[in-house]
Amino acid sequence: MATAEILETLVAPGVVRRSDRGLCVAGKRVTLYLIMDYLKAGWPPRLLRHQLLLSEEEMNQVMSYLDSHRAEFESEYQQVVQYNEELERHYREQERELRKISQPKDAREAVIVARLTALRQAGKL
Repeated sequence: MATAEILETLVAPGVVRRSDRGLCVAGKRVTLYLIMDYLKAGWPPRLLRHQLLLSEEEMNQVMSYLDSHRAEFESEYQQVVQYNEELERHYREQERELRKISQPKDAREAVIVARLTALRQAGKL
């Protein structure tokens, strides 16, 4: 069995598949979580379809799937949203810590950092 076959399972044949990225439109890399983000932001399905390069049939099938599996999907969607929020908080905290380390605290330290950088670029360090 090929790796792609192991990682993907058809949830609703021809409509939705589950891959390592979660629930996706069959034959596309578009996740149902992304579609739900757009829908919750107020995008109408016809504009969303054009934005995500989906056919009218694909969009209709996805909307039908979401309607018929609303409770199950909503639960999974909330988990994905929560995970992504935690991940974003983690990376923002790391970014703040890196900025603290890389910013000089006073003019004297700035001069030292500039000299060290120059020495590194010249290959002397």
